[in-house]
Amino acid sequence: MSELKLSDFKVQIAKEEHKKLAEAICTEMEESAKARGTGIAKRSPDYIRTKMDEGKAIIAVTPDGEFAGFCYIETWDHGNYVSNSGLIVRPQFRKSGLATRIKEKAFELTRKKYPHAKLFGLTTSAAVMKINSELGYRPVHFSELTDDETFWKGCSSCVNYEILTSKDRKLCLCTGMLYDPEEKNQKKWDFIKKSKVWERLQRIKQATMLTLKNTFKTFIW
Repeated sequence: MSELKLSDFKVQIAKEEHKKLAEAICTEMEESAKARGTGIAKRSPDYIRTKMDEGKAIIAVTPDGEFAGFCYIETWDHGNYVSNSGLIVRPQFRKSGLATRIKEKAFELTRKKYPHAKLFGLTTSAAVMKINSELGYRPVHFSELTDDETFWKGCSSCVNYEILTSKDRKLCLCTGMLYDPEEKNQKKWDFIKKSKVWERLQRIKQATMLTLKNTFKTFIW
């Protein structure tokens, strides 16, 4: 299976037939978060199946129907903000361009369903930032993202949640990115050109966060 080409995968809006893969999707999400040392808003198989019922999930499968990757749509602030959440590609299928294809399909579906909404996301991944920048996202301060409390509560399972709350949700290890349809004629943010700056800022942020985390541990002890 590791020899599959990008064209071999079927990337589509999830259907009834894909509900049987919900458990595998949730397991992969959790394992991926553990490997990165971060947390995610935990989702149950029933929740994933609901997203499929709503036509708000994108799935990638192999020619044999094996789960390869996944992403779903979440709405916030009465549909004014939308996020493409839960992006996951199974380890053996990574570095094939599949993550990009899934994100593109999710972006396309989101723009069709919510043409006037702002699309946003939080990420610590340079690869995801590159994909997002190619779709028209730009880095923003957290203040430009949704203030929907339900979204921010979803961060509570992340190991860095204490830092996020201590900074009044203004700063964390994640980078906030936003696509605003009203800015469609604006020049795209070039991640390739800006990546060195982002990497340097990320190292500074990580060092700062590590100090804060150690402070929390000392205080708790």
